[in-house]
Amino acid sequence: MNIYDVSKKAEVSIATVSRVLNGNPNVSEKTRNRVLEVMDELGYTPNVFARGLGLNTMKTIGIMCSDSSDLYLANAIYFLERELRSNGYDSILCCTGIDLETKQKYFDLLRSKRVDAIILAGSKFVEMKSKDNSYLIDAAKELPLMLVNGYLDGPNIYSTLCDDHAATYEATTRLIKSGKSNILYLYTSDSYSGHNKLQGYQDALAAGGISVCEDYIRQCPKDVTQAQELCIRLHQEGLDFDAVLASDDSLAVGAVKFAHAFHIPIPDQLSVIGYNNSILSRCSYPELTSIDSKVEALCITTVNTLMGVFSGANVPSRTTISADLIKRGTTNF
Repeated sequence: MNIYDVSKKAEVSIATVSRVLNGNPNVSEKTRNRVLEVMDELGYTPNVFARGLGLNTMKTIGIMCSDSSDLYLANAIYFLERELRSNGYDSILCCTGIDLETKQKYFDLLRSKRVDAIILAGSKFVEMKSKDNSYLIDAAKELPLMLVNGYLDGPNIYSTLCDDHAATYEATTRLIKSGKSNILYLYTSDSYSGHNKLQGYQDALAAGGISVCEDYIRQCPKDVTQAQELCIRLHQEGLDFDAVLASDDSLAVGAVKFAHAFHIPIPDQLSVIGYNNSILSRCSYPELTSIDSKVEALCITTVNTLMGVFSGANVPSRTTISADLIKRGTTNF
């Protein structure tokens, strides 16, 4: 028996059950009595797993990420821990890799530590097969789950997202308007975020009257050298590209290094746009035009939403934040 069962039988939201348990005054007497009657009928006794509502909690939040050496995720962890500390919460970090079984193992480990909620940093925790997400949906019946730049629909699951589709759509459109027509798209993964980025690129090409060609869509490990080598190989094979749009700054820097190696002028002959506006974008020469995916804002919003859940406030299950295109020396639009 859990908080989800109470909310379902009482025909109210999990947040409303939370308010009743918290003694929040923003609940009508009729609703309060209905929830209490259902709790009594079901024999439901709140505990630290089911509550996570600020009463008798461990004041600890679990954080999961796939790779703490990744620049984006390392920044996300920093901002999440900073915001949690400012709200009086400690955190436990687990770095899981991308294997589903390992992710499930660490997820269960965090639950065994009696954390009050779990934050999933990055979109690689949302699997493409819905059945592989069942362990998350089931766990959300007991404690809040927060997704940073990933989306999963379900009760007690809250997602804060960058609008990746709009970001790559705008970047691709700007390249087309600047005269580029053979735009190479480099991406790292087939995650939820990765899918939206790719779709934005493809939709912008279609809107600009340019056919989508699979030869110009290439997956590459998140590594500068491998991205450079991929661009070199494609160039030597005769693929003609006058711009590169990458799903991560590391791939874009690899494209810049390729251009230098073959004495290709940037941005006149080759324009390059990265993603995440990381420190790599300022280390490149020329400095890299990059999409700022607002990782700090995503993390602040995630923690604020979580605090709202704990207090029983009405909070959105999905919040979308717009990215910014930061113009630097690798583009001439």
